[in-house]
Amino acid sequence: MIRPFLPAKDFAVSKAFYEAIGFTIDWQDDDLAILDFEGAGFLLQKFYVKEWAENMMLQLFVRDLDGWWTRTEGLTTRFHVQKPRAPKVQPWGLRVGFLFDPAGVLWQVSEEISR
Repeated sequence: MIRPFLPAKDFAVSKAFYEAIGFTIDWQDDDLAILDFEGAGFLLQKFYVKEWAENMMLQLFVRDLDGWWTRTEGLTTRFHVQKPRAPKVQPWGLRVGFLFDPAGVLWQVSEEISR
């Protein structure tokens, strides 16, 4: 298992953002939280470097992208993040939607396409 560390510009806001899109907090203290979504996880840290955050990209695979994507409604207003980019089929053969977290980390939320 690989579990990356992600930055949080505002630790509380980032935790709330990730809970809003379906992650659960498995453990936390004042500076670190372990988050999980169906076995995929990361460590959210109370640490932020703009250049690092805005150059980080992660991919999350989901079984039902349309169902999962409903979680993105209202994120822009609630968390002041960039508007998510709706899912579409990409040239590399996956259906993908893009969203940014409050620190600027880009997520590629992906679903395999039946061929």
